[in-house]
Amino acid sequence: MSTDISDPGHGHSPAAWTAVIVMLAAVTIGTVAFWFAQVWLVWASVALIGVGALLGWILSKAGWGVKGPKYVAKSH
Repeated sequence: MSTDISDPGHGHSPAAWTAVIVMLAAVTIGTVAFWFAQVWLVWASVALIGVGALLGWILSKAGWGVKGPKYVAKSH
């Protein structure tokens, strides 16, 4: 573990967590849809993965990323 004060946080921000949760839900939905042979839902979940990545980028640019002004790092 790093004890360096300049540690960027490795994505422990609201933007990163939101992106990961949306993409994880998309993968879960896509897996279930694949199991039930719902092709349209598989492709919709693929699109949702892109939405999750875009959402993380937008939130990061809005200041909720690791280096954003709205993000306050928690002490460990």
